[in-house]
Amino acid sequence: MIYLDNAATTIHKPQEVIDAVTAAMTTMGNASRGAHDGALTASRTVYEARCKAAKLFGCSRPDHVVFTCNSTEALNIAIQGAILPGSHVITTDLEHNSVLRPLYRVQDTQGIRLDFARADAQGALDLDHLSRLICPETRAIVCTHMSNLTGEMVDISRIGQLAREHGILLIVDASQSAGNTPIDMEKMGIGILCFTGHKGLMGPQGTGGMCIREGVEIRPLKEGGSGVQSYRHRQPEEYPTRLEAGTLNGHGIAGLSAALDYIGRTGVETIGAKERLLARHFYEGVSRIDGVRTYGHFENRDRGPVVALNIRDYDSGEVSDALSVDYDIATRSGAHCAPRMHQALGTTDQGAVRFSFSWFNRMEEVDQAVDAVREIAQTAD
Repeated sequence: MIYLDNAATTIHKPQEVIDAVTAAMTTMGNASRGAHDGALTASRTVYEARCKAAKLFGCSRPDHVVFTCNSTEALNIAIQGAILPGSHVITTDLEHNSVLRPLYRVQDTQGIRLDFARADAQGALDLDHLSRLICPETRAIVCTHMSNLTGEMVDISRIGQLAREHGILLIVDASQSAGNTPIDMEKMGIGILCFTGHKGLMGPQGTGGMCIREGVEIRPLKEGGSGVQSYRHRQPEEYPTRLEAGTLNGHGIAGLSAALDYIGRTGVETIGAKERLLARHFYEGVSRIDGVRTYGHFENRDRGPVVALNIRDYDSGEVSDALSVDYDIATRSGAHCAPRMHQALGTTDQGAVRFSFSWFNRMEEVDQAVDAVREIAQTAD
C-alpha cells in the first residue's frame, strides 16, 4: 500500500517507537503510583518525555507539559478551562471540529461571543480581518497552525504579536505542524500549544498533550486519582497533576518519547523539507492534468505537506475509493472535519480528496500517485 493519509495518522513509525512501546508494556508500572521499580520506571519515562516536548516546542517549564490522549482532548481542556464565561473569542474558518465543537459548547453554556476570521476562496486566512475583530472584550484567539485540509500555514508569530499587544490568550492547534514545522511557543507568543502524538510526531495513537505558558491558568476538565494529595477533596492545583487525573497512557508516552528522540536527531527542518518536497512534486504533477482542481496557495512555499484536489465533478469519496481499490493508494476524502473551510472553498457538497505526505514516503510513490490521478481523470473525461 502507498500510504498518503498521514494528516490523519502516520502508519510508518521509526523502529525505535515500536521497540519502546513493546519494552514499556513488559516493564512499566503506573507513574506516581508507588515506589517500586515498575512505578519509578514509568515516572522517569513520563518526566523525560515532558522535558523532550518542552525542548521541542520552546516551553520554558517541563512541568507545564500536560499529557492527554490526543490534541482533541487537549483543546477541550484548554478551551473549556482557560476561557472565562462571557468572553469574546476569535477563531478562524480554517479550524477542525476539535476546535469548533468545544467553542460552540462554551458559546452555548458559558455565553461567550464568538467571531470567525475569514478564509479566502483558496483557504488562506485573512489576518487583517482577524486583527479588525479584536475588541476590548477579546480574551482569547484559538486557531490552527496548519490547515488539515489544504496545508495552508497560519502566521502564528504575527497573531502572537497581536495577542501580546492586546493582552489576549493565544491557543494554538498544532495537530498538523508538530514534528514538521519549527515551533517556539515563547518566541511566537503562544499561551497554550495543543499537539497530538500520532501524526507528524510519528508516535503512537492515544498520545498528545499541551504546553502551557507560565502564568496561564486552566481549570481541570476532569478530576480523580493523581497519586498525590489523596485526602484533598479537589484535584491538586499544581501542573501537570492539575490536568492529568487518572492513569496516563504510559506505554504510549514511552513510544512518544522515542519518537521525540528520533525527531531531535533527524531535525524538524530536515523532516519538514522532505515532506514539503514530496508534496510539491505531487502538486506539480497533478496540477497539469486536465480536469484536476487543487485547493490552496501553492505559490507560497511555506505550506504543509498536504494537497487536496477534486477531479471534475466526481464525488471525492468515489475518487478516493478508486485510488484504494484500483491502485492501493490510501487517501482521505469527504469533509475532513473542517466544515467552514469547505464552505470557503465551495466544496461542501463534493468534499475533497486529500493526499498527505510523511518522512517515510518515497518519491516513486508520489510519481505512482500522480499517474493514478491522471488515469482516473482520463477515465472521467
